Amino acid sequence: MKHGSAHITHLLRLAILAGSLSLTAVHADDYADVNQLMRTGKLAEAQAKVDQYLATKPRDPQMRFFKGVIQRETGKTNDAIGTFTRLTEDYPELPEPYNNLAVLYAGQGQYDKARAALEMAIRTNPSYSTAHENLGDVYAKLASQAYNKALQLDGSSTTAQPKLALIRELFDPNAKGQRPGAQPTPAPAAPAAPAAPAATPGKPPVVAAAPSAAPASPSPTAPPAAADSAAKDVEAAVRAWAKAWAAKDMTAYLGAYGKEFTPPGKQSRSSWENERRQRIVSKNNISLRLENLSVSVNGNKAVAKFRQDYKADALSVSSRKTLDLVKSGERWLIVRESTGT
Repeated sequence: MKHGSAHITHLLRLAILAGSLSLTAVHADDYADVNQLMRTGKLAEAQAKVDQYLATKPRDPQMRFFKGVIQRETGKTNDAIGTFTRLTEDYPELPEPYNNLAVLYAGQGQYDKARAALEMAIRTNPSYSTAHENLGDVYAKLASQAYNKALQLDGSSTTAQPKLALIRELFDPNAKGQRPGAQPTPAPAAPAAPAAPAATPGKPPVVAAAPSAAPASPSPTAPPAAADSAAKDVEAAVRAWAKAWAAKDMTAYLGAYGKEFTPPGKQSRSSWENERRQRIVSKNNISLRLENLSVSVNGNKAVAKFRQDYKADALSVSSRKTLDLVKSGERWLIVRESTGT
């Protein structure tokens, strides 16, 4: 089980909590100091600073998240599981602790627990793409176990064998062409891979990420000036959407979504709108800042990618976001929204 667990752990993607409940400059400096120590591999110093901070502010989610990451990096897996578990209990609205908890469970071969944690992450944030991708990997591993059991019960099965071989190839390329049950051929020794850098707030480390799809290029028939003008129009639409959100202008905010927009999960459009209205209007103050906004246009379709810094009352979260838009008349409207991509 350890062999398979190691492979799926390298496929799963970690997340980093990119916000905190404290917004003062002093606390921001503390977070930056800990993050810098983690990035430079000074984990003992980072741990000491985290412990010192938590001695006076034991509920701080950012520092507790850092603590869990440090525990994982120093091999204290069970301690990290305890830290992330308590975070999910105290801050159930945050999907990142669920995601990292799932990665730790998968590393121990506890795939049912990993699946449950990822489903909670997705329930908390249905557009959290990292959790969706990780859940796919966990389902594949659970399928592998089921096919193995089928072969144990009926070794002559001609349907389970190719399915199991395909999944084994996914998690271990060296297993290609081997029959199920055979010992994998030892691979030649490879130089040790450099240690993964400590996670940077808002930039989840990808252990084995698939290459990102290339952004769509402007239509070859569209003149450069027209494409540039369209990109500016898309950017203006995105910023107007963010401004409406921050102003709690629900008419403008919901009006930024096209009729083709598919709500996350299995929600109906009306249920999604009611949920968004309740969440947004209930906040006393909302601040929304978009950074590194990039737009690609292909005919009447466009993709906008950016980093979103969201602050509402005591909560502060930073994440990557992608909006797919289509042109309807003279307006660019959102038809798909995803977080973590």
